[in-house]
Amino acid sequence: MLQDIGGPVPPNTDHAVSVSLPTWKANVGYEEGEPWVISKMQCGYPRFFVHPTIKELAKEVVQCYGNPNTESAMLFPSAKTAHICRSFILSRLSTGDSHSVRVVEFVPSPRPKSESANVTSLLSCVIYPNELASVAKQVWQHTGNGVSSRRGEFCHSALRDGFLVEKKSTATDTVAQRICKGPRRYQGKNTVNGAFRAGGTHTSPTDSSMTTDGVRDGREHIQFIEERFGRNLNTSLADQAKRAVRKRIAGVLKADVELSEALNTTSEEGRVAGLTESDVFLFPTGMSSIFNSHQMLLAARGAMKSICFGFPYIDTLKTLEKWGPGCLFYGNGSTEDIDDLEARLDSGEKFLAVFTEFPGNPLLKSPDLKRIRSLADKYDFAVVVDETVGNFLNINVLPYADIVVSSLTKIFSGDSNVMGGSAVLNPHGRYYSSLKDTFARDYEDNLWAEDAIFLERNSRDFVSRIEKINSTTEEITEMLQSSPLVKNVFYPKCNPSRPLYEAFRHPNGGYGGLFSVTFYSTAQAVAFFDHLEVHKGPSLGTNFTLSSPYTLLAHYGELGWASSFGVEFDLVRISVGLEDISDLRYRFQQALEAVAKVKT
Repeated sequence: MLQDIGGPVPPNTDHAVSVSLPTWKANVGYEEGEPWVISKMQCGYPRFFVHPTIKELAKEVVQCYGNPNTESAMLFPSAKTAHICRSFILSRLSTGDSHSVRVVEFVPSPRPKSESANVTSLLSCVIYPNELASVAKQVWQHTGNGVSSRRGEFCHSALRDGFLVEKKSTATDTVAQRICKGPRRYQGKNTVNGAFRAGGTHTSPTDSSMTTDGVRDGREHIQFIEERFGRNLNTSLADQAKRAVRKRIAGVLKADVELSEALNTTSEEGRVAGLTESDVFLFPTGMSSIFNSHQMLLAARGAMKSICFGFPYIDTLKTLEKWGPGCLFYGNGSTEDIDDLEARLDSGEKFLAVFTEFPGNPLLKSPDLKRIRSLADKYDFAVVVDETVGNFLNINVLPYADIVVSSLTKIFSGDSNVMGGSAVLNPHGRYYSSLKDTFARDYEDNLWAEDAIFLERNSRDFVSRIEKINSTTEEITEMLQSSPLVKNVFYPKCNPSRPLYEAFRHPNGGYGGLFSVTFYSTAQAVAFFDHLEVHKGPSLGTNFTLSSPYTLLAHYGELGWASSFGVEFDLVRISVGLEDISDLRYRFQQALEAVAKVKT
């Protein structure tokens, strides 16, 4: 099953979420930036590796609106998200002209002139000097707000075909015409007087089939673009898909139903009494749901430090540290940590919210959420729980949280071909009213239409998938625990924190599909990883088993720091998929036999 380095995982997938790094050496080479690995990277995890289509689109924008020799661009779905990036870059500038960092917005064209000031951007680009690329990349990675590869693909073709226009320009001055005024590399058989033809049809706003208000044959301009672009991007279908996804997350939608049934199919009650789809908000990535939940809390409650409790997914901590007043970090997530927090609260310190994962990643340790909730009620702070690893079919943490966030990229989708995230408000939370008002005022739906359609389709069978994965993972972890070659297995069922997990486990819920394993030497860990015949790459919650040397990938520049919280640098993380259990057991046994051959 050894895949080529840098290929998409799953294979032959244009919008794959993971990438093949099939050996331990390849993972180290990737982190070290070695050419023999980097030169082969066709894709990567989207918040760490910018998709080739997005790179090409950014290059196109800079060629039209910047200096391709000295400038780069980062692409976002809205003006708001682009200005968040611009503000972050400017905050890191020691010297220099702030005008060198600017936002260019694109909207559909043609459009009514009367709408030019208010029409929503389809694409917003931050152009900046090349030397600031590493700063811009932080925004892309930590916020999760960047454009998706499907949006990038759509906008790239629309840009080339003249269907996008800079927001400040006139309705007749398309991007295509701007390019033709400069380098004339796009002029050819499909242009007429400097305007583009799409599919051989003249697309100038002076087309006789176009009315004076910019609407062709009575259709909205967005529909016109979709049809002329030749893609099946039915916006009404996308809206229906988003509603179905929200209902599934709210827990008021039965599984295994088609979209046509989904909108009218509900169970008797949701995850908590009173929860409806209107309390569920969708985002383009899981990190975007965390970043924006933090921003909403700051807007609703004022500027205060947050608390990151337990060893977190790294970008959660970075978001809390870099946006807002800062963060108090409790990396062990222990009883002693809660004692220290309580002492701080008792002395008068104020905090915005506790952000925690249930269970954590990669040690699968569960925090004492009941005690955290008790302190929150007493000392007035919010609780935000990331349930991505546990997932709401196994656990129910919403009654003890104000906001529950999740990466829909993972088990909810499973197919590893689309990104998405969600934030759910607890209708009984003390901040529900103020948060609902803040979301109503500030929330942007930036989940791209095609991505929503894929999420809806992929998630129809998530109940049966999770049940199978739960069962298989329990068998595999028991097998590894019984081996004298294995040092530790980190899994909610066998962790010391199991009682804390059990307090929130549904009666029929399991322990999830993610676990980590360590060995008595790095050589053993390398042998196990290299000989385990499963897909190798970042991400989790996939329908196929996926493995990675997690600490190396997530914390390569801070291995000592991670180790101080019990996260060993040679830890191997495994996300179990839907393979037949006997086949999977055989593969793990083969990997253990390779470990046995390592001389210690």
